[in-house]
Amino acid sequence: MSQLDPIRYFAGDFQRLTTLIGAAIAFFGVLLLAIIAYTGWSSNQAATEIERTLIQNAFDQSIARALNEQKSVAWWDDSILKISDEAIDLDFVDSNFGIFLTETYSHDEVYILNREDGPLYAFLEGARGEPSLFERRRPDIQAVIAEARDGKRSTLVARPDKFSELQSGYRVLIGAVETARWAGHIISVDGRPAVVAALTIVPNVDMSLLKGTPNLLISITYVDDAFVSDIGHSLLLNDLALRSARAANGGLVSEPLVGDDGTLGGYLTWTTRRPGHALLTIILPLVTLGIVASGLLSTTMLRRLRRTSEELARMFKRLRRTSDELAHSEQQARHESKHDALSGLPNRVHMVEKIETFLKNHGLEHGNQDAVAAYVDIDRFKDVNDTLGHDAGDQLIKLVARRLKESLRPTDFLARFGGDEFVILCAPATPEAGPALAERVAQAFASPFAVNGQHIRVTASVGIAVAPTHGVTADALMRHADIALYQAKEQGRDRSVHFCEKMAQEVELRRAIELELRTALETDALSLHYQPIVSCQSGEIVGLEALLRWRHPSFGDVSPAAFIPIAENAGILPSLGEWVLARAMQDCKRWPHLEISVNLSPVQFRHVDLETTLRRLVAEYDVEPSHFVLEITEGVLLEATDHTNSILNALRSIGFKTALDDFGTGYSSLAYLCNFEFDKIKIDRSFVSRISSVDIVRTIVQAVVSIGRGLSMDIVAEGVETEFEALTMARLGCTELQGYYFSTPKDADQTAEFLRSFQPRRFTPLLMAVQVGPTNGAAEMNPTGS
Repeated sequence: MSQLDPIRYFAGDFQRLTTLIGAAIAFFGVLLLAIIAYTGWSSNQAATEIERTLIQNAFDQSIARALNEQKSVAWWDDSILKISDEAIDLDFVDSNFGIFLTETYSHDEVYILNREDGPLYAFLEGARGEPSLFERRRPDIQAVIAEARDGKRSTLVARPDKFSELQSGYRVLIGAVETARWAGHIISVDGRPAVVAALTIVPNVDMSLLKGTPNLLISITYVDDAFVSDIGHSLLLNDLALRSARAANGGLVSEPLVGDDGTLGGYLTWTTRRPGHALLTIILPLVTLGIVASGLLSTTMLRRLRRTSEELARMFKRLRRTSDELAHSEQQARHESKHDALSGLPNRVHMVEKIETFLKNHGLEHGNQDAVAAYVDIDRFKDVNDTLGHDAGDQLIKLVARRLKESLRPTDFLARFGGDEFVILCAPATPEAGPALAERVAQAFASPFAVNGQHIRVTASVGIAVAPTHGVTADALMRHADIALYQAKEQGRDRSVHFCEKMAQEVELRRAIELELRTALETDALSLHYQPIVSCQSGEIVGLEALLRWRHPSFGDVSPAAFIPIAENAGILPSLGEWVLARAMQDCKRWPHLEISVNLSPVQFRHVDLETTLRRLVAEYDVEPSHFVLEITEGVLLEATDHTNSILNALRSIGFKTALDDFGTGYSSLAYLCNFEFDKIKIDRSFVSRISSVDIVRTIVQAVVSIGRGLSMDIVAEGVETEFEALTMARLGCTELQGYYFSTPKDADQTAEFLRSFQPRRFTPLLMAVQVGPTNGAAEMNPTGS
């Protein structure tokens, strides 16, 4: 055997090994491509199926919602008394059934049938009509009527009874739930798909009022463009529409809308989300390219290895690797020092250098060739981290960085300053560059971001400053842009604000107020004023509301509306709230027979130590918690979580009473009254002040009072300023009144003196002096009381 034989055998083995490696690379490459393609396809299919399910559920919910809206007027003692075969109060029915259901909840047609299913009442096209008009609809909806009367499934396709699920938590209204019958379906009415809901009219408190078979309330809500659009917006399917034929566009999904009676009502079309699109159009081609490149590189390397000696190849590779690593390390170090690791964008250091370079070389020499700096901050980014996790937050940062980069001009410079803050530099720039840049940023946030398979919509606040007008250094320019950004957030977020000198003055004033407020809190320079709450029954003062006041030696009387937001932003509000509670508990011992009402801010309510703080203060000041009413605004309940429910339960377990404050403002919902246990409802003064001039206000107040009293809650009318308002709110069923008509807020000493001199005011004997019209709510008051 020659000396070359071992080399030949080694070469043969090496060749077979390289062939095996090549085959393995090809096999696993094809397998990887198949997995990616299947994952993308199946993701798209799954997303479409989820959307179908969500749309179907939304239609089911629309039936339950229609029944729930009917329930607000159908389960009511007054409805039994006012509607019968012998006599029907048409003004009452118009206000509480026809107008209320059509204008408040957008029902298209409202009918009431008697116990023999004969028409008693019809309301359609915005006005009361002849009851006989119902006969046009009877053939279409007879199956729904029969199902509501018999309590059994009809020939219509069965749907989940989501309305029944909503009635399981009642205690006071359990009699109505057990007595009533209902039915709801989506069927064809007059050739149009519609939500048809039928609900029997029964008492909500005095069940003895029901004699025999109850009357039946029927409403028809047509499934039109507005109806479908509302469902689409609620599901983030903004182009959801109802068409008469299938969509020809391959990018749209068309699902037949088949009513429960088997009638085709059209085709629901929408653009489906495609979470696998990125995998199929971006990742798959890139991986394919990578696999091909890897195969070519491997083949080349193996051929070179076969042509060179093992030792020379090893030495060459070692030398080359060492050189490449040094060059790469140096280049990477320079890159990392000026770039953000998460987004890949330039960082704060790089941006500051860029601004300083421009200002030094160009900013002061080219007239209109200014520089525009924009500070961009993602609104409520903390909520994303808290609800979806920090990984989702990091992904959102990457997506925002990519979206901003794509929206900007090639000459614009984008950097990440840290957290959820980005900075954009347009240099040089014309005077019109600022608004144009703000528009480009708004467009970047116009569509949702796909994060972990979820589509979330976020907005951004932008602060804009122009150099050299607003600064000739990077520090001054960015500080002024930051001030403008703060103003954008103060004005409600999701907007762009350009810096002006007035903003800087306001910032200095806010800082001064913040410092003085901290000092006032530490030196006990704040005070509580008290406003009386008067009983409608006895006319006597039964409680006081504690209101925070601050008289500064230089600023004068500072409004809470001015310093409370500053306290919230500065993190002082929990301490400030604790001070108010402590002072109220000190002062309450002067009036042991009165309830003291104290407002809890949303920041206090969300604070993790609220329960501990309240228990400590109760023990420290030795007070009875039942003498205190903690007032909670609707903003707390909008974000109702397990923490919210646990805190409300904890307050009640300690012994505090609770009140739903400012009811009627913001996002008022009667669901709050059913889902949360409150001792009181405080009707906002905007209702009280309009009680004589706006028709619907009286109806709404009567409804709130009826439900609140039915749930054993006291009803407090806030902002009572005239005798007429006091008498009217008492006539409508309020149990307590509060406002300037009785007294302005006074400090503790003045309050004690006022309580000694106050003469009870009787409201009940004067009620006959107020005559409230049945239709327009106009009132006249007899000054003599006769």
